[in-house]
Amino acid sequence: MEIEIATIGGYEEVGRQMTAVRAGDDIVIFDMGLNLSKVLIHDNVETEKLHSLDLIDMGAIPDDRVMSELEGDVQAIVPTHGHLDHIAAIPKLAHRYDAPVVATPFTIELVKQQIQGESKFQVDNDLIKMNPGGTMRIGDSEQVELEFVNVTHSIIDAINPVLHTPEGAIVYGLDKRMDHSPVIGDPIDMDRFRQIGREDGGVLAYIEDCTNAGRKGRTPSESVAREHLRDVMRSVEDYDGGIVATTFSSHIARVSSLVEFARDIGRQPVLLGRSMEKYSGTAERLDFVDFPGDLGMYGHRKSVDRTFKRIMKEGKEDYLPIVTGHQGEPRAMLTRMGRGETPYELDDGDKVIFSARVIPEPTNEGQRYQSEQLLRMQGARIYDDIHVSGHLREEGHYTMLDALQPQHVIPAHQNLEGFAPYVDLCRSQGYELGRDLHVTQNGNTFQLVE
Repeated sequence: MEIEIATIGGYEEVGRQMTAVRAGDDIVIFDMGLNLSKVLIHDNVETEKLHSLDLIDMGAIPDDRVMSELEGDVQAIVPTHGHLDHIAAIPKLAHRYDAPVVATPFTIELVKQQIQGESKFQVDNDLIKMNPGGTMRIGDSEQVELEFVNVTHSIIDAINPVLHTPEGAIVYGLDKRMDHSPVIGDPIDMDRFRQIGREDGGVLAYIEDCTNAGRKGRTPSESVAREHLRDVMRSVEDYDGGIVATTFSSHIARVSSLVEFARDIGRQPVLLGRSMEKYSGTAERLDFVDFPGDLGMYGHRKSVDRTFKRIMKEGKEDYLPIVTGHQGEPRAMLTRMGRGETPYELDDGDKVIFSARVIPEPTNEGQRYQSEQLLRMQGARIYDDIHVSGHLREEGHYTMLDALQPQHVIPAHQNLEGFAPYVDLCRSQGYELGRDLHVTQNGNTFQLVE
């Protein structure tokens, strides 16, 4: 069976992920994401109102015109998880393909919300839920099958999809952390990865996220970040002024820890910001998390400001606002607080807890720096870097290569500089550039089996 791969997006940057695999006459697309930094450099860009071609020209979404070079029919669009760099281009591109979107329940719900916000295209692709561990046949033959293997990441319900073909398995490895004691959900299913690596045919190709490949050691568990956060929260327990926390809105495990620890130190948690309400509300509706019944979630600006007024009236010492804005996003809650644009008044000595790292990208770094300086100018004390990454470090990558023993390796989710440490690791394990180690770019296609 012919096996061909198109590396469409995410092979020159972190963002706008999209890869297509053709097995015979059947094609599966993995991810359709957004490069948010390409949007943020433009003022007040509303992506839902833009045409796909405009966003392609901006470098914000994948240029999928290379798909015309693949001779086959798209049978499924498979996002690995619900982060925007993996799903936010679906409303702009999915309607071009007569194929369902297949994803885990939480991811499907987030895709549905993205599509509902679209105002340029009519996207009516079927949305199919499949749980981790599930399988489905691809195309009319019984030779190609899609499987979801459970992984752990900084968002719940993440998977690595595996396309089983007569020539071996193609494992799409974006994005994961090797977490054996997660705060929410099941551990990464390493047993299944080892089985796939040793089944008949083995692993033909492994496409891997290289985000942290240059960092030594292994990525700690989310349970480590949870204990770090608990320690920080306990350290400010006796402070009688304002404490504000921020983290990734999609990081439900971290948000649930903040909610729990706020109660532990005698404060009422409240979630503020559109994305905070969106992700936590969705997770609660789908029973991934059990928040206290009186937990407030407010996304609309008027509702947020009313809540801030209530906090100021009743006493900042009784509340923990958990807000958007950990990257310094211009319209997020924490940024507005730093600019003095909300009824919440920061006083000298008030604590701001960043349970997130700045994403290492110039736009984010600049915005985060500005946000922190504005907060400091109001006297805020910054508690930073209470976080663990959602991506593998060097030893995690080594373990995955050992488990899967792939015939071919394709680095992804980085630029050429970011690929270098992973290329070095692969070469140390016997892979050779141009033979079975394929460093590629956006828009390329190549055949693994002719």
